[in-house]
Amino acid sequence: MATWTWQYDGYEPTGERLRESLCTLGNGRFATRGALPECDADAVHYPGTYAAGCYNRLTSVVAGRQVENEDMVNLPNWLGLRFRPAGGAWLAPDTAPVLEHRQVLHLDSGVLERATRYGLHGQRTLWVRQERLVHMADPYLAALRTTFTVDGAAVELEVEAALDGGVTNAGVPRYSGLEGRHLTHVHAGTAGQDVVWLRSRTRTSDVRIALAARLTSDAPVTDAHEATRAVQRLRLQLTPGRGRTVDKTVALHTSRDPAISDPLQTAVDRVSAAPAYEELLASHRTAWDQLWRRAQIDVPGEPGAILRLHHFHVLQTLSPHTADLDVGVPARGLHGEAYRGHVFWDEVFVLPYLNLHFPEVSRALLRYRHRRLDRARAAARAIGRRGALYPWQSGSDGREETQRLHLNPRSGRWLPDHTHLQHHVGSTIAYNVWQYCEASGDTEFLHTKGAEMLLHIARFWADSATWDDHLGRHRIRGVVGPDEYHDACPGADTPGLDDNAYTNVTAAWVLTRTLEVLRDLPAPRRRELFERAALDAGELEHWEDVSHTLHVPFHEDVISQFDGYGDLAELDWDGYRERYGDIRRLDRILEAEGDTVNRYKASKQADALMLGHLFSPAELRSLFQRLGHDLSEETWQRTVDYYLARTSHGSTLSGLVHGWILARARRSEAWDFCLEALKGDVADLQGGTTGEGIHLGAMAGTLDLVQRGLTGLETRRGVLWLDPVPLPELSSYGLSLHYQGHWGVRLRLESGRMEISVPPSDLRPIDVRLPDRTVSVAPGRTSRLLLPDRPSAGPATGG
Repeated sequence: MATWTWQYDGYEPTGERLRESLCTLGNGRFATRGALPECDADAVHYPGTYAAGCYNRLTSVVAGRQVENEDMVNLPNWLGLRFRPAGGAWLAPDTAPVLEHRQVLHLDSGVLERATRYGLHGQRTLWVRQERLVHMADPYLAALRTTFTVDGAAVELEVEAALDGGVTNAGVPRYSGLEGRHLTHVHAGTAGQDVVWLRSRTRTSDVRIALAARLTSDAPVTDAHEATRAVQRLRLQLTPGRGRTVDKTVALHTSRDPAISDPLQTAVDRVSAAPAYEELLASHRTAWDQLWRRAQIDVPGEPGAILRLHHFHVLQTLSPHTADLDVGVPARGLHGEAYRGHVFWDEVFVLPYLNLHFPEVSRALLRYRHRRLDRARAAARAIGRRGALYPWQSGSDGREETQRLHLNPRSGRWLPDHTHLQHHVGSTIAYNVWQYCEASGDTEFLHTKGAEMLLHIARFWADSATWDDHLGRHRIRGVVGPDEYHDACPGADTPGLDDNAYTNVTAAWVLTRTLEVLRDLPAPRRRELFERAALDAGELEHWEDVSHTLHVPFHEDVISQFDGYGDLAELDWDGYRERYGDIRRLDRILEAEGDTVNRYKASKQADALMLGHLFSPAELRSLFQRLGHDLSEETWQRTVDYYLARTSHGSTLSGLVHGWILARARRSEAWDFCLEALKGDVADLQGGTTGEGIHLGAMAGTLDLVQRGLTGLETRRGVLWLDPVPLPELSSYGLSLHYQGHWGVRLRLESGRMEISVPPSDLRPIDVRLPDRTVSVAPGRTSRLLLPDRPSAGPATGG
């Protein structure tokens, strides 16, 4: 039976931040961490609420320098609801006896349930039972139902509900030296019977924020506002065995919302018109039922339970409501303040999943990138290049948000940060444009915004390539690859590396695909695009040349991560593991010792091996052939083995990518890495980082591992390609897809068999290509296929 709950028993202060992240509730527009409503932010608890795309920029003084950072803003806390016996102290799990405590996250319905039994004086106990939701049907509403029950003897209970605007961004300890007070002009007021409001605005981005709350009970409600808090109070006469219920319904609006004029009036109107809790819960459940039907992945056992949790958090961050917003993919979800809520390259792990379930959301996320194309072109011009240079970290307006200093908590030192040189983010965007259009069949987007982004990203790569007479090849210098450990050669005066293999190969892919798209454009559209971009045949010839001649370095018959990687020193891996145990953040360990990871053959995560994640074996071989190399199975296997032995897995994405690759390259070891990817957040393998926000790319990537990695699924030229890899540990699974207008295509793999069902419609049949045959499945039909046996090891040759 499928497990649709995630449960925690007992109260453990040291684990609260992790629980709060994993019990976050959201709807794609805003989310609230799973903190207890009676607890304020402190060293144990952090009740953060975040709206997608709501940022603010502040300046701090760090190490004697002024540093500017843009953060996703912690919005006023709507959760607050505390209680106490009349005249006594407020009850909280850190200050009062907790006799029982349980939290249950209901994944099927998006409801967080909590039950706590507090010990009171005189042999009395108080049960506090709560249900919480962030509404998935109306993305501006949230609700909290609290039922109090006393045992032993009667008690008069004072209850205080609040909207608290006195919050700061303080959820990441290593940012504690940075300015975090983003809200100003906080005012509270009353809007009528049982309804109060709180308004504020961000200090520099001037986003107006309004919350309105309605408190419903069978006891009279009074107001008692404070400077930064809208407060409502009531008294409940509790008698043993008789529960008394208080419902708090909240509306949240900002000035970024569409189709409103005044956020405050809109929030007041919405909460005043909101139905009672039971009706809210019913429509909320219906919305979740619809999401699960569209995005079903059926995997048995513990992996299936974790995948459902991952699925849940992806859908809370990026739901169909996201399609109406101007937002990107926040690397840590809407679950915390790590990475400041910024948008990185994690979309390369997220959009391939969304493409086949919620293509409208993928389109919106790509439009976020297109709206910032002009800013990316300006960034390229600023370094003397043509084309578009997208930022490694993006926020509200598309400028580079990567910090120039970062703190090593192990040494306490602030160090230069050169990760803005990860120019390969442009290739990620191009890859996602291509993947989205192939999966959705959205030629309108491809011919307009997609083609425009591809053109300017390709132009940047061609203009970044310099000819080397000695090599007889083009080179791309001064970049950082996916492995953030290496940002310079040992002893170099300037940051950056030359000829990062991942960067160069993906740049060649971008150039190749862009040339293909431009050739296939309808003639009138091609003329428009060429005129707007001042593109001529000579420039296209140069792109063609660069796409064949970009340098890919090799050493010891393996792909070099970058030019000179083979000359680095070997690290004493056993010695460091013996001394430190967990060496995932090897860079911090070495820096604290006065050394640098730049000296060693040691990678944080997959870098050159990321090529095996993006491209099927056949496409990767084709790319290397275009670049003048014969990438044999033996060479790729040696490359996989080489870097696997030299990677510390300092990123949650590392296990995911290695599991994906090993499923085809060395199946016997694949499952260990798949499990690491699955447990990255639920077991907090990175040592405290999940409490600062979940790792959205890794969560979505595990879903895509089942969806595309194990099935070998590709969408190319209107054909659904499948080349399944049998893993003994995951021999049975099923999933549904939204493919080129077909809603609810079902794939089921079990014991060497595949079943493909296409729902009835008036669309054309789906062409499905397997390694040994091609079948056509018409709408309303099911095809059942026996799969060919695969060897137990060695990279796949199909696809």
